[in-house]
Formats: sequence, C-alpha cells, structure tokens
Amino acid sequence: MLTNNVRRVGLSVAVVAALTSVAACGGSDDGGKKESAGSSVAKVDPIAALVAVQKKAGQVQSARIEGDTTMGSAASMKQRGAIDWSDGLTGSMKITYTGGTMADAMKQAGGSGTMEARYFKDGYAADMGEAMSQQTGGKRWISYSYDDLEKMAGASGAALKDQMQNSTPEQGVKSLLASGDVKKVGKEDVRGVSTTHYAGTVDVAALTAKNSSLSADELDAFKKQLADAGITTESVDIWVDDNDLLVKKTERGQMKTGELNSTVYYSDYGTKVSVERPPADQTVDFAELMKQQQGAAS
Repeated sequence: MLTNNVRRVGLSVAVVAALTSVAACGGSDDGGKKESAGSSVAKVDPIAALVAVQKKAGQVQSARIEGDTTMGSAASMKQRGAIDWSDGLTGSMKITYTGGTMADAMKQAGGSGTMEARYFKDGYAADMGEAMSQQTGGKRWISYSYDDLEKMAGASGAALKDQMQNSTPEQGVKSLLASGDVKKVGKEDVRGVSTTHYAGTVDVAALTAKNSSLSADELDAFKKQLADAGITTESVDIWVDDNDLLVKKTERGQMKTGELNSTVYYSDYGTKVSVERPPADQTVDFAELMKQQQGAAS
C-alpha cells in the first residue's frame, strides 16, 4: 500500500539526510594553495594542530566524499558523492543500503536498495526508484522541505533542519576538540597520502570545556546531538595531510539501536558541484503525500 511505503521512504530518506550531514562535516580546503612546511599540523601540539585545521576549514568550499556507515540495527550503507557547503549544503550522494531495517524496508517497498539524494539550501529530494513511481503516477522523486520536516517531526525535524542547513567542515574537528583528551597518534599513510593521525574519546556525561577551544554553546549543542542519538561515548579519529586537509575520519560509539561505526574519506577539494532539481513531472512533495496518507486513514 502507498501509505506503508510513504512511512518507509520517509524514514529512509530522513536517515540519508542525517548521515549525509555527518559525512559532510569533516573536510577542509586550501583553495588549491599549498602552505609552507612550517604550517603543517605535524609540527605543533595536538590542540594547536586541530585549531589550525579548524581555521583552515573556514576556507572550505567542496569535496568528494566516500563513506561506509553502520548505525546499529537501523542501517548499514555506503555513500558516494560530492558536496558543497560554502553557502548551505548542496550536492548529490548515492546511498546504497547494505543491511539493517532500512534495507529491509526498501526491499519490501520494491526498491533496489540504492537511491540518489540531491541536496539544496531549502530541502532535498530522493529518487526512490521505479517501484515508487508505479504508485505515484510516474513520480519517482520525493521532495522534502526542511520547514515541512520541522513542522511534521517537531524537535527531531528541527534538529535535522539545523544539521542540514549548518553543516560545516569544522564539525568533525570540533568533535575532537570537545573531547578534551585529543592526542597525536603518529604519521600514517592513507590511500598513498602522508598524514598525521589524531584521536580522542568524547564522554558525553563528562563533556567539558577543559582543553577545548569550543564555546559553552558549542559544547552544549554537541553534547545534545550525541545524547539525542543515544551515544554516551564516541571515539573520533582524523587523519590530516601536511596542508591541514582532512583525508579520513572515523567515528565509533554505541547508539540506541546498536553500534555506530563510520569511516569517511575526503578528496578532490574545490571540486565543482552542480545539482539540478529533479523534473517536476517526476516529483511528488512529501507534505502532499502525508496529506494523502491522512486522508486515506480518515
């Protein structure tokens, strides 16, 4: 039934959006300019190194992203695409569900397990495939407005809206700065690139401004984000090249639905990202689908 499918794809795409915001919030960019060896993060202490990376992140524009994420029993997925976050989040990602309840829901709805998500400043759209189009008059794309999500999902929708509209490259670095125990692990090669590895553990209950450059508001917001996901402790590792560019980030923790395990690679900084709205005659608005669902249920 269409009603059941709407529920499934609504939840699926919400997860896609949340994960993409996580995936996009770790890179940094030098605009194609090389820094002198004296500015390398490898030559300073860990806190100062991450502050330098965070500062560099303010120059960021875009990057290609490859990620593998497991969110407990909810979902396992692979993400590939290019994202620009210079002025809000825009870009596109291909997400392939490889396990979990989300993968099961998509298969039950007749999907292939792979979808494309396109991101815009005011919302996003997801291509749910041929199975969906057969139930919506040929419309395979579902369009989501962040404002509509906030109205329909309350606090969780507001949080998603905020994440999507304010994803910045500093967030991945901020998580380590917030840990208060960041350490330099050493030099390692990542996909043929020489990097410096930094690691830290965020204890949500003990999250503090000690050894952190974050403001009290930033720490509170970060703590709430983790707590809402049911994460009490999170291990964060980043690998940064000699130009203060993030090459890899991993996050590990325990969520309400099980283990969180995420690995993201960043490359091709400054890549041009262009994204088009899907054809109007192939797109149905999620809010309209919800109205149809409510009408059918009454």
